[in-house]
Amino acid sequence: MTGLPPVPPFALGRLPRITFGEGTFASVPGVAAGYGRRVLLVTGGRSLATSGRRETLLAGLADAGVEVTGEVAILDEPSPRVVDAAVDAHRASAVDAVIGVGGGSVLDAAKAIAGLLRTGTRVAQHLEGLPDMIPYPGPAVPWIAVPTTAGTGSEATRNAVLSEHGPAGYKRSFRDERLVAAEAVVDPDLLAGLGPVAIATNGMDAVTQLLEAYVSLRATPVTDALALAGLEAARDGLLAWHADPDGRAAPAARSRMALASLLSGICLANAGLGAVHGLASPLGAQLPIPHGAACGAALATVTAANVAALRARDPDGPALGRYARLGRLLADVPPGDPDADAIDALVALLAEWTSRLGVPRLAAFGLDEAGIPAIVADARGSSMRTNPVALSDEELAAILRASR
Repeated sequence: MTGLPPVPPFALGRLPRITFGEGTFASVPGVAAGYGRRVLLVTGGRSLATSGRRETLLAGLADAGVEVTGEVAILDEPSPRVVDAAVDAHRASAVDAVIGVGGGSVLDAAKAIAGLLRTGTRVAQHLEGLPDMIPYPGPAVPWIAVPTTAGTGSEATRNAVLSEHGPAGYKRSFRDERLVAAEAVVDPDLLAGLGPVAIATNGMDAVTQLLEAYVSLRATPVTDALALAGLEAARDGLLAWHADPDGRAAPAARSRMALASLLSGICLANAGLGAVHGLASPLGAQLPIPHGAACGAALATVTAANVAALRARDPDGPALGRYARLGRLLADVPPGDPDADAIDALVALLAEWTSRLGVPRLAAFGLDEAGIPAIVADARGSSMRTNPVALSDEELAAILRASR
């Protein structure tokens, strides 16, 4: 063992108590009863009701002696206005817990609502990057995360992403360790019925989060292990599920993507992200583009730009070796082949996945040459700070052009 370097210091933030597996949705009423007798239910549009699971959940809660004091429906990416209105409507109910059942937008809304029910503050007061931000005082109401898509990993993160759309729009995080869900119930069965578009966009979000966390400047031995496991699961699950959403192989593929998404949330919360998410934030705020579609459209081009910058400016640093390991894992490059070949194979594979999944290019959502400077100007958030190499405004603009 002589000569080996010590394990570098690291910190791992709070995690929910995680229950994973097919059929675990049935455990939600009992889990909720452990936090009290009054809950607020936050859901999405119609999928929970049309699947029959809403009635099942309500009946189970009643049998467990849990009263649903109110419901909040989140029909789009949550805005500060939507969150504040929900808090105002339900603060007097003195709920013991919040249950969020839905995709990433629903879980982010549930997270923010649970965080504000007892504080008396408005969510804009705690959004990163906005004027007059004040520290979050807490406490948060315990909340239970039940994801029904596989992409954001919001069930395991400490931040709720809130949006204002339009030319002056933004996506900002309400972030605090106390916002982490008390419980995450991850049931791959809840992913049944998702169509190819949702599978593709959510799946590319998870892949991006795992990949960016692995090459992040804040990566740790723990997040490395989880990111590699998540990418292996996505490699084996995403394309197979997308190709045949309801086929015989779908249950196994869904479980792999549920795991990939969960692990991506843990990784992003503890290692940070990179330039894809730095660009995806203003893209989603200024254009009508789903977050996962923005990630999918930019992932291969950002990876190529990072690699080119690293080869020019930091060829002996650790990041290129990390990209090479990802190429060997995802593109099945033999161990004896040069790292450069593995890296090039990774970039080619990411472009191939984007194409096979049918992820549109950014021009399909309205990005034109005139809009590029505003996207670049608003791309210097927290995600960009953990990118493995500093990219100039010119390099970011070139990425956007290549992704159009």
